[in-house]
Amino acid sequence: MWDDAFPSFLIGLREGLEAGLIVSILVATLVRAEARNRLAQVWTGVLAAIALAMSFGAVLTFTAASLSATAQEAFGGTLGVIAVAFVTAMVFWMRRSARSLAGEIKEKVTGALAMGSGVLILTSFLAVGREGLETALFLWTTAKAAGESAGPLTGAGIGLVLAAGLCWGLYRRVLKINLTRFFTYTGAVLIVIAAGVLGYGLRDLQEGGVLPGSTAYAVDLAGHIDAGSWYSTLLQGVLNITPTMTWLQVTGYVAYLAVVMTLFVRGVRTSAPKPAGPESRPESRPESRPESRPESAAVDSASRAAAGEPEPQAEPDLAAGRPEPSPKPAGEPWRRPAWVVPVAVVAVPAVVAGLVVAFARPKPSGGQTVAVSETECGKGFTAPKPGRQTFRMQNTGGKTAEVYLIDPSSNAVYGEVEGLAPGTTRDLVATVAGGTYAWRCVPSSGKAVTSRSVTVSGGGGSTKAVVPVSENDLAAPLTAYKAYVEQGLATLVAQTRTLQDDIAGNHLAKARADWLTAHLTYASLGAAYGTFEDYDQKINGRADGLPGGVADQDFAGFHRVEYGLWHAQTAGQLKAPVQALADAVAGLQKAFPSQDFDPGDLPLRAHEILENTLQFELTADTDEGSGTNLATANANLAGTRELLTVLRPLLTTRAPKLLPTVDADIARLQKLLDAQHQGATWTPVEQLDTVTRQRIAGATGQLLEDLAPVPDLLEIRKSA
Repeated sequence: MWDDAFPSFLIGLREGLEAGLIVSILVATLVRAEARNRLAQVWTGVLAAIALAMSFGAVLTFTAASLSATAQEAFGGTLGVIAVAFVTAMVFWMRRSARSLAGEIKEKVTGALAMGSGVLILTSFLAVGREGLETALFLWTTAKAAGESAGPLTGAGIGLVLAAGLCWGLYRRVLKINLTRFFTYTGAVLIVIAAGVLGYGLRDLQEGGVLPGSTAYAVDLAGHIDAGSWYSTLLQGVLNITPTMTWLQVTGYVAYLAVVMTLFVRGVRTSAPKPAGPESRPESRPESRPESRPESAAVDSASRAAAGEPEPQAEPDLAAGRPEPSPKPAGEPWRRPAWVVPVAVVAVPAVVAGLVVAFARPKPSGGQTVAVSETECGKGFTAPKPGRQTFRMQNTGGKTAEVYLIDPSSNAVYGEVEGLAPGTTRDLVATVAGGTYAWRCVPSSGKAVTSRSVTVSGGGGSTKAVVPVSENDLAAPLTAYKAYVEQGLATLVAQTRTLQDDIAGNHLAKARADWLTAHLTYASLGAAYGTFEDYDQKINGRADGLPGGVADQDFAGFHRVEYGLWHAQTAGQLKAPVQALADAVAGLQKAFPSQDFDPGDLPLRAHEILENTLQFELTADTDEGSGTNLATANANLAGTRELLTVLRPLLTTRAPKLLPTVDADIARLQKLLDAQHQGATWTPVEQLDTVTRQRIAGATGQLLEDLAPVPDLLEIRKSA
């Protein structure tokens, strides 16, 4: 966690110190001007700036959470690049403006005193608000890069608290800090950190499909470097340097660091104060400075330290000649309570942020109500305007029905609603372009009905319809996949017999290796699990839910044998479980050819295999001691790849862009899994570091999201 906390600690310390110095100068200026009664207005502006920054962070977090995984990558990458631009500008601005910062703020405050409380609130709000927005954006970006928020938020909190303490010390003249050096050194470190954030942002943009080259790796040391080691964790957390980096990441990182660091160092050298010679020393003057307040003197000293300037002579008292405030006359009209404005400036950003989050997703335009029944199919349907439309599908019949928006010439489907109960209404959202459209109503019992067609003229963009799939279309893929399963079962029978022989001969070390080989063979047959009926529980059952847990007599199959092999059970104790496993596998091989394998199951399994992987293997829920969940996940991935191979001809004609995306997802996940495989051993899931575990789960989730359309694309639909 602490490696992820350092970049946020530094940004919190630096931005907090900048904002604190600004607030100190504002306060000192008011104190010197005998306007202590206006301090509440300064703090109101500061409070509004804090509320704005926190609301901005909430908008970033919840808006990103509502996006798809791919869109989140693009969104995060874009904000990462913007954050780097802001941090870079901040570093150079502080170096350039330090000399005139105090003077500019004092001038603005003096003007605000004459223009009313609202202007003073606005002045402090604008002065602090920019620092707050920069901090929120950079924190969100670093938290996303770290994959968790605890470390970055902890680091930022410590940095802000320390900055507040330093500002208090400077204000009270308890501390003396060379702020010029502080901002120079921290600026250089922030440039290095920003280079890493830029590289991470570019990688996100690649994974989000915005930039090319996501598989063009310049550095790929995943198989040679332990991602959980202290040095790897430190480099990833602080500098965002990872074992695997694309050419674009490396180019962006090096180019940014070379250009920005060169300009920064050059600027520091040219702006460094030259030593004063004898002829340049100011003449000594008698001390004529009136007694000053420690608060204002301390802040003046702090701002001069930031600029590297000498102590100035006395300034005229801004309050000189200012009349004393007149006493409050009797019967003065009602004035609003002092708490109203502070509450309002906090509530308004929070409310606005809530509204932005609530309405972040574009809402489809309202549309027409369309009847669904055997006698009124399509009633109320008129030619809609091109674009994204919402149709309110109302079941006016007496049977549950499905309804499809189709192209009547090809029966291609643009949208559908399933399980629409009598008397209920649901929305169907579809993008309509130029063409011919009709509704197909399919009651739960009875004949499908197709409505009259309407023609939409104009544009509306390209709309891709789904050509229906018949059982005949899936016949060839089903035959090919059944042959794959039959071959796998034959192999599995031989492997379980070998495992049985190992245990019978008391060769338990060999049995552990042969157990994994057989188990991975079974794990690669995932698309047929639904067809295996009761055999799956006998072969691959889990102890979850059994009254006796791992000691329950109904606990059987590979995981039962795994538990015994990795918990020091004897060959005698394992003889019965392995015999039951071998018998179940042999029984499945014999029964499978006559089992009912629904062709409609194939598209569903393309998604469900890896759903089980994410739920059971990547959580180590099924680990009974071997620590080989990632090996099982790898076998599940192989099974998914085989299933997609037989479905590829159908998918290519219906969604030509889907398979390249899925192939890239599979390659990415495969690379992450391969990095955890050394020889005959696999890294146990529970020993993965947080970043690696999240990357594997994230890659699996992205693959699942991209596979989600497959069941709909290849669904067998009734025809009219």
